[in-house]
Amino acid sequence: MSQTFSESYQKNIKTLDTLFGIGKNYDFISREQIFGGHSAHFYYIDSFVKSDVLERLFIYLAQLETVENAQDAKQFAARHLPYTEVSVVTDFDQFVYAVMSGTMGVIMDSLGAAGIIIDVRSYPTRGIQQSENDRVLRGAHDSFVETIKQNSTLIRRRIRDPRLTFERIVVGETAKNDVVVAYIDGKADKEYVQTLLSKIKAIKVDALTLGQQSLAECLIKRRWYNPFPKFRYTERPDSAAAHLLEGGVIILCDTSPEAMILPTCIFDFMQETDDYYFPPLIGSYLRLLRYAVFLMTMLLTPTWYLLITHPNWVPDWLNFIFVDSECNLPIIVQLFIIEFALDGLKLASMNTPNSLNNTFGVVGGLILGDFAVQIGWFVPEVIVYMAFVAIANFSQSSYELGYAFKLMRMLLLATTALFGLWGYIGGLVLNLTFAATNKTVNGKRNYLYPLIPFNGKALKRLVVREKLKTKSN
Repeated sequence: MSQTFSESYQKNIKTLDTLFGIGKNYDFISREQIFGGHSAHFYYIDSFVKSDVLERLFIYLAQLETVENAQDAKQFAARHLPYTEVSVVTDFDQFVYAVMSGTMGVIMDSLGAAGIIIDVRSYPTRGIQQSENDRVLRGAHDSFVETIKQNSTLIRRRIRDPRLTFERIVVGETAKNDVVVAYIDGKADKEYVQTLLSKIKAIKVDALTLGQQSLAECLIKRRWYNPFPKFRYTERPDSAAAHLLEGGVIILCDTSPEAMILPTCIFDFMQETDDYYFPPLIGSYLRLLRYAVFLMTMLLTPTWYLLITHPNWVPDWLNFIFVDSECNLPIIVQLFIIEFALDGLKLASMNTPNSLNNTFGVVGGLILGDFAVQIGWFVPEVIVYMAFVAIANFSQSSYELGYAFKLMRMLLLATTALFGLWGYIGGLVLNLTFAATNKTVNGKRNYLYPLIPFNGKALKRLVVREKLKTKSN
């Protein structure tokens, strides 16, 4: 039930003490201080505030002998609260939300139905060292953290333009999570920005429990059968800033150390920050190599299986691809077993302590490799091809896209095993259809843009690393 400020100071104290659970919550502080002949109550969460700032503020107020304009909240704040971030609110819900967000709320016996918010927040956070998941050989080594304010600061440090806009939206009726939409006014598509803001404001949930993943699921109605990722993420402020400068939109979600990049097409996932920290020729080579290697992760094993099941199609110079050793299990079964076994090893590795990871990798490799071949489970060719696929899958940083290609590869293997050449062709068509019909918050863009609809200039920019453009005087 919605509350309101009362003109009675004691009634406001009673209401807020009950609402904040003063006396029950060990970390919620309700402190009374008398200064200049007036009484004030301070409400704050102990672990969210800067204790040294509060101490200096309380000492300053205790030294006040008189208080001018004590009945006018704005005048009182302007004269007697020497701090950088102070605001006066008359909305009770806004006052409660601000205190729950970590700021300090103040009510006074002379202010009536109003409160004062002093932003002395200091959220617990880790350092901005280089991300483990989004590393580069050269360039900046800072990364986003779980505090949205610090993340926006890292972007502003790189773009010193007053047109850079951060619009905050509160999502979640219970948790009230902060979501920030960042864009450069004049560069980003205004219609797209407004559409995105409207969608976020229309979200009706209790909380964004999983941060940006929860937000993504609210923005897009997922089709469970389509595994292609709907959004691209980055933990690097320089990548986020570069995308903003190109006219894109960034979404930051509090407690999430990543930025959500919009709009996104499948070709965007193939761009890496390292491409831009090398000269254009080397950057272009790395990007083209990434395309080729990653495409092979989907096509290598299905194409190999199709060829060995139709030996009359194979020219003499490719005879080495045939399986010479005896097979105790059908090749297609071996391929699927290793597909699942690799994922099982990944899950086990995630739960293995760092000190044992190397040992686990060696033992896992021996079990799946040499021992499995010796006892006749697998043939060496299957081990080699699947090892290449497993390693090549890390040629790009998006885990979601990696698993999407994995599922598409397994689908292609299944259709090839069932229907031969026509199954192989049908599987490719299905994969292309899944990619082309993937629904994202892309505005007017298709997931396969700039291939569909075709835009040669945009496609060249995504495939080849272009040199930095300069403006002539």
